[in-house]
Amino acid sequence: MLARDINSRSVIERPVSNFFIFASVLIALLINGLPWGGIWLLLRPDFVAVVLLYWCMHKPWRFGIGLSWTVGIFADVSDASLFGQHALAYTVLAYGGVVLNNRLQMFNLRQQAIHVLGILSLTYIVYASVHWMMSGHITWLYFLGCLTSTLLWIPLSILFQAMRQKRVENE
Repeated sequence: MLARDINSRSVIERPVSNFFIFASVLIALLINGLPWGGIWLLLRPDFVAVVLLYWCMHKPWRFGIGLSWTVGIFADVSDASLFGQHALAYTVLAYGGVVLNNRLQMFNLRQQAIHVLGILSLTYIVYASVHWMMSGHITWLYFLGCLTSTLLWIPLSILFQAMRQKRVENE
């Protein structure tokens, strides 16, 4: 055995309560509702999208496409945006997370972030398409939020994994 294996600790994942999932989504909705302005509005990550993608990837049977659509409706109401815009985008996001959950969990966080960038890009394309249909133009700076959302993936995953893990000593 390697010395690393002997000195390492076993990690057991705690079961995730529905309250924890609900609280994380609610906190993400509240953070998205903060008054952002100026350049920070362009750089603002979509906290709800990142949290939804995390739960769709790690618990696809408990948090899937239907709940993502419902959260999207709440996001539309809280953001006062076009009704159904976030719901449609979060449905596409959840589909990507549920379908690719096994593949994404095989990779480390940096490799996951590359795949998350692709899924979030599709989500932002949905946002941009709806905006284009309503106003007739697309602001390409809007896609900066996709990059910051992808950068948020690694710290959020580390935080949620740390909250779900319990260390057990090897005997």
